[in-house]
Amino acid sequence: MQGGNTGEPNRPVTAHHLLDAAEHAYVRAEFSVVRPLLQRFQDTFGTPDPDDLDGPDAIRYAVLRAALAARAGNWPEAVRRCPDSDLDLAETGVVHALAVGALRRLAEEDGRDTEFGTAAVAIVLWAHLLDDDDPGDFRALLTERRGAPVPDELWEDARRHLLGRITDLLDALDGRAGRDVLAAWKTAWEAERATLAVGLSSIGPDGLIPVSTAARQLLAHGHRQALLDAYTARHPDTATWSADSPDHRACADLIAQALAEQAQDRVRAQEWSEALADFTTAARLGLTLGAVEREAVVRAGKNVGRSRTGRGYSPITRIQGLEQAHTLLPDDDALGAELAAELVRQGRKVFDNDPRQSRNRFTRALLVSPRDHDARTGLDDHLRADLRRTVDGEQPRETISEGPVRELLLRDPECAPARRWLGDHYAERAVAAASDGRTAAARCAVRDMLRYGDDGDPYGEHDAYDAYDEEDIDDELVALLFHAALFAEAEDPRTGLERRVDLLSTAVGVAGQTHGPVREELDRAVLGLAEHLEATASPSDVIELFLRDLLRTGVSARFDRTVETAYLHRAEIREEEGDFGGARHDRACAARIGAGLPDQGLLFGPAPGGDSHDDSGQGALF
Repeated sequence: MQGGNTGEPNRPVTAHHLLDAAEHAYVRAEFSVVRPLLQRFQDTFGTPDPDDLDGPDAIRYAVLRAALAARAGNWPEAVRRCPDSDLDLAETGVVHALAVGALRRLAEEDGRDTEFGTAAVAIVLWAHLLDDDDPGDFRALLTERRGAPVPDELWEDARRHLLGRITDLLDALDGRAGRDVLAAWKTAWEAERATLAVGLSSIGPDGLIPVSTAARQLLAHGHRQALLDAYTARHPDTATWSADSPDHRACADLIAQALAEQAQDRVRAQEWSEALADFTTAARLGLTLGAVEREAVVRAGKNVGRSRTGRGYSPITRIQGLEQAHTLLPDDDALGAELAAELVRQGRKVFDNDPRQSRNRFTRALLVSPRDHDARTGLDDHLRADLRRTVDGEQPRETISEGPVRELLLRDPECAPARRWLGDHYAERAVAAASDGRTAAARCAVRDMLRYGDDGDPYGEHDAYDAYDEEDIDDELVALLFHAALFAEAEDPRTGLERRVDLLSTAVGVAGQTHGPVREELDRAVLGLAEHLEATASPSDVIELFLRDLLRTGVSARFDRTVETAYLHRAEIREEEGDFGGARHDRACAARIGAGLPDQGLLFGPAPGGDSHDDSGQGALF
């Protein structure tokens, strides 16, 4: 780079010459000379962009401007101007002066938040000056100022001493400001010396370097506990630590490594539960267990919850620890077997005083080890106890499911409570299906009931479908409906009576009109319901029951009188309401019922498609 004449004859000026002169003047503390030289550089060659320093002249110019700004106390400008790379291109004396000024500024720090940039400048410049390779030839500068070479041993001692003083200063400032190790200037200082981590143009809100860089530095230099303490203080709920979480993604692998190392230390210290917790959290953060970690997990799993002497045995701690170990190593059969055995042991201990927990223990043991005989036996014992209580009426039948009972009966064909429960279960199913008009389903349920009855064969070697013909099955179904009708219960009498009538009507439909006892019981039930409706309901309710044709006229004089009375009462009500046509119709119906309803003259003619043998008269009345 070359510019115009400087005023002296035939003497051209270059950027290099101007910067040389400015640097020499600064080192000699001739600051009144430095500024005009830099102004002339700027006027002649332009001002380099502080954010885009390209070339040695731009670097040298930027360092000089930063040094002048710092000398004037304008540290924000000094930070903005100072580059963080290629500092060996600048005059070492200028770099040193700026570095000393930054360190002094920090030593006077009184809690100002704006000093992050100054700290970054001090860290970057001193890491450059005290680098092992001495890229800026700092040792030569000291030799020049001393007027004599610096011996190797003196250089190394002085260098280590200065590094220690800077470290101590930054550590003290961190303690005063309450910064943790992940945001500490000391951590940034050590990371800059190791990996050139501090960037002056991108100082983060929490520290001079990214948290991930700080974590890597701490872990690499043996500060694992400090790293974990700081990270835990920032994120107290370790259950949320996951590699998939945005809050933890940046440091997931580093924290996982730190936890794995801590877990191995805890295994060596026989802190089994704590070690397994660390391994579990590390796994959530993405750690893949290697051979060493797997061995540590197995050892912790074998010993968690118990001691060598047998004292201090904690079944809860042991189960929790084995669960963690099994989750970490699901392919380890020995851990799975040990977990299942412990679950079974504890399930047996609380079998009587805490059945729910006991059942959960056995169920979990079967999930861990599906072929575990003891776990299956434990669940079967619970089911047997439940079945006995249901048979004795101490427990609702609905609390037990069909599938487990059938499976139990296959394992224990002689289990009488299971047979009894299944027989009752299929009997209820048959009654419900028949009541809904699903006769085929009802017959299938009856066959199942017979199969699981006291004399049945749950294995199906002698199939109930072959042992009983359709007539036998229908007789059983009728008997079930008849029995259910006799013991029909409901919240109110009307509902109970209606339920009884429906069941008996269904039974008659299955058995046919020739089944005398069922027909007679249905007639009595219809009469009982009619009399109840007469006493508690409206006349229309009695008439609607009559029109269902469940009990024909002429069979029961009491029923006929009840229906006749209902028609007459409704006629009176209709007359009062002005419905004289309806009243005449009701009286006519009452008269026909009172006359015995001879087999002739339907009031409105024969019903379309009606049965020619119907002599009840119900089809003509409404």
